[in-house]
Amino acid sequence: MHAGTPSGKRPWNLRGVRAAQVYFPHKGRQFRDNFLRSSETDGIWSSSVGRPDEAVVYAFGDLEIDLSKRELRRRGTAAPVGSRGFEVLEALLRARSELVNKYELMRAVWPGAVVEENTLHFHISSVRKALGEDRHLLKTVSGRGYRLTGNWMPCAETDSVAAHRDESAVGQGPAAAHVTNLPLPASPLIGRSSALDHLSEALTRFRVVTLTGPGGIGKSSLAMELGRGLFPSWRGDCWLVELASITNARLMPSAVTHVLGLRVGGDEISFEAVAHAIGGKKLLLILDNCEHLIGAAAQLAQTIVTMCRNASVLATSREGLRIEGEYVYHVPPLDVPPGDSEMSRHAREYSAVQLFLARMDAVHLGHASDRDHIALVAAICRRLDGIPLAIEFAAARSTALGVEEVAARLDDRFRLLTGGHRTALARHQTLRATLDWSYELLSAPERCLLRRLAIFVGGFTLDAAIYLMQECDFGSSQVVEGIANLIAKSLVAIDGSSPRRWRLLETVRAYALEKASEAGEVERTSRFHAMFFQKCFSHSAVISQPGNVIQEVDSCSREMDNVRAALDWCFSASGDDEIGVDLTAGYAAVWLHHALMTECRDRTRVALCRLKRKPSQGKRLQMELYIALGTALVWTMGSIETTMDATTAGLGLAKCLDDREAQLRGLWALWLVQFNTGGCRAAQHTAEQFCALARRKDDATTILVGQRLLGATLQYQGRQREAKPYFERVVRHYIAPADQHDKVWFHYDQRALARAMLARILWLEGFIDQATEQAERSVEEAGAAARGLSLLYPLAWTTCPLMLMTGNLEAAENAIRTLKDVATRHNAAWWKTLANCLEAKLLIKRGDFDQGIRLLQTSLRRCEQTGWTVCYPEFLGTLGEGLAGLRQLAESVQTIDLALTHAARGGERWYVPELLRVKAEILIEMRFNESLSIAEGCLQDGLNLARKQGAMFWELRCAMAMARLKLKQKLPNEAQECLAPVYEKFTEGFDTADLRASRTLLDQLSHFSQL
Repeated sequence: MHAGTPSGKRPWNLRGVRAAQVYFPHKGRQFRDNFLRSSETDGIWSSSVGRPDEAVVYAFGDLEIDLSKRELRRRGTAAPVGSRGFEVLEALLRARSELVNKYELMRAVWPGAVVEENTLHFHISSVRKALGEDRHLLKTVSGRGYRLTGNWMPCAETDSVAAHRDESAVGQGPAAAHVTNLPLPASPLIGRSSALDHLSEALTRFRVVTLTGPGGIGKSSLAMELGRGLFPSWRGDCWLVELASITNARLMPSAVTHVLGLRVGGDEISFEAVAHAIGGKKLLLILDNCEHLIGAAAQLAQTIVTMCRNASVLATSREGLRIEGEYVYHVPPLDVPPGDSEMSRHAREYSAVQLFLARMDAVHLGHASDRDHIALVAAICRRLDGIPLAIEFAAARSTALGVEEVAARLDDRFRLLTGGHRTALARHQTLRATLDWSYELLSAPERCLLRRLAIFVGGFTLDAAIYLMQECDFGSSQVVEGIANLIAKSLVAIDGSSPRRWRLLETVRAYALEKASEAGEVERTSRFHAMFFQKCFSHSAVISQPGNVIQEVDSCSREMDNVRAALDWCFSASGDDEIGVDLTAGYAAVWLHHALMTECRDRTRVALCRLKRKPSQGKRLQMELYIALGTALVWTMGSIETTMDATTAGLGLAKCLDDREAQLRGLWALWLVQFNTGGCRAAQHTAEQFCALARRKDDATTILVGQRLLGATLQYQGRQREAKPYFERVVRHYIAPADQHDKVWFHYDQRALARAMLARILWLEGFIDQATEQAERSVEEAGAAARGLSLLYPLAWTTCPLMLMTGNLEAAENAIRTLKDVATRHNAAWWKTLANCLEAKLLIKRGDFDQGIRLLQTSLRRCEQTGWTVCYPEFLGTLGEGLAGLRQLAESVQTIDLALTHAARGGERWYVPELLRVKAEILIEMRFNESLSIAEGCLQDGLNLARKQGAMFWELRCAMAMARLKLKQKLPNEAQECLAPVYEKFTEGFDTADLRASRTLLDQLSHFSQL
């Protein structure tokens, strides 16, 4: 039972209902109602096990969803879907065929975590794969979410559940007529239930099943557990023949006859003689550890299944037997937790962690039970690739050294991970011995290939392997054959990121690197490795390929770990600066596209430093490096002087080379610097240059990007009427180019950004409902974009300010939280600072002046130190409001004056009417005759400027303040004359705080006028 919840219910359903209203509270209401109705009326409970008196299985056609066993079954057979995949399926089932918003679904399955959409896409794909021919039941509504269709009916107990129960009952005792030599298990087998189910089914369809996998993966344990599970219902004998101690293939027939107790005459026993002796007996023969006798084992298995119609063979080997009718099952590693922030909370759900904890508890109960240790245990399991033997070694060492020490020393894993069970095979006593056994079974060319493949950090392609092996005089066909052999021998695995990529498990790679070092091959191989990626990513190659640039960049991103390793070697003492500089310039677009701004900044700085030593490499490389460095410095809040130097240097080189594409990128980076430091006039000039250059290129898409930049600059200057057509044009006409090159450098979804800025203008013009609708759409469009960066802009520039200004503080809090999460995930320092300023504004709005002021002063102090004066007039005004809340009125007026000075200096005047209103309100609180006169002047200036800007929202606020002042002066008629005409211009948004307050004040003034 879950603590604090009635009847053992899990609490995520309520959290999910709240999450449906993150940005706009009216959203998610239908889903929430259906969710609660299905949860409490229809008996679908939040607990995955259901209520004791109700069904926990839901059926539709041939499909069943079993909430107690957490299984999806087709005609009684479990379909592998994974634990997270099942949670996705369960959440969709509970929605009762209603559409589940993708954000709601992510919050339900990963409550409290920040999850990329591609993670959800992966699990949706796994559910569809498990549904098989019924995959059409899982509907995708583009840009919105998912729906599980079908009339899923609860049932008390399905036939498959009853059958499973009956099968379990059969296993209570073996049939007396049959025998087995399988040993009893010393401990439960962890994490292999789905494998056992799958293999049990396979043995009903194939007479030869071979379990393959690298050393220590648990092939023998799985085979013996499978045999023990099958024996009670097999209706025949089950014999285990251990081949590890046999070194001569000719002795294999004798070993089999000895174990089976067969009587075979003659001096030399043949495989045929063994088969004749078995005859028509019902038999499951388990051949364990076949790899060193693979040919003889294949011959034996083939002979038995050919001559003995009732015999089946289950073999374990590091490669398949390669005989006719064989089913090869590659034993996977245990499940390991992903490396995200939620990992420690759910780590115990993963079988690798369960095994680690079980082995530690066997020695010392309760070890590694706290959250910090669980996080370390999960990290250890990931680094050991989920290999059970390695995990058992690590657990054993942890009982003596502690989990922290083991985690810290995994780089020396072959010295560390020793001390297997005394009764284990010699090659299972240490991790090194396990790999020595596999390595010694390889041919000399296979060993050479394995050592060189170890240089690849994040997997490799066939082209990369062929290039690397050319110095060894390996032809392409030899490399293909060698990789195929290493895959067959479980030393190379297919990389999950692409079917045309392969990788070495980390433990195998560490071992092979040691062997390469012993052979003196590391330096030479590192050079060829770096040269290959230089050839792939020479400067501008990434963004000059024909076709879809985003797909090209995403493809390049698979090589990120390899590029990092190559650059580390290039800039080392024995490396090659020229290769490193060229590779850095070529790969910068990939780092920027994935918002790895800190890495891009640091790598380009190193490359530029090395380039100064060899200026002969040319201006183009310098240009690419400077533009990338300037862009990265904007995101990481580098010093303004350094950022401007890098940006202007890159732009100057682009002009010198007459490279218009690079000039556009340089102008965009320069505009970012100017706009984000409050230099609106300078930013306008840069935006106009961008538009002019785009027109000379005759690129309609880029022209619209420039118009968005120009519109944003005009809007921040308070020129709403001029800015609005630019945003309307982008929203109406922008179509992302087919190759998506715009997103590589401009990062954001341009339509979503333009719509967000259009919402700001609508809000300031007084069209609150229209602004809310456009803001909502901008968030949806940005959320539907492939990259989360686009979400930053509408949240920070529109949703958060709009919710704060209209008094919807709960929605503002949710939006700010999401903004901070996305900014933190992408390590975007500038956006994190902006999010902190907005959070401080929320605190002050709620009356928590002390905390709000502290947070805002800290954020603004960092802005001053770096020069990135983020929306300074607005946030200095907020600071002034907070100080006024603490009755520090004189200091608050000084702060507002500082904000007004900053706005005048840079031209960021959109917020000035509000600053004048806030200053006036503070002066009125000071209650001096002189201050009242100044206050009235401020309000009049605010009214005039708001009308000039077309900012009716500011005009209403100034008019309310003026009306309240007139009321204090006992001039109710003048107060009404000031406020009523402004209020009457509004046609919507009457539920917002300002309009409600205006209506209340007008009613009060009407009452006074009647007295």
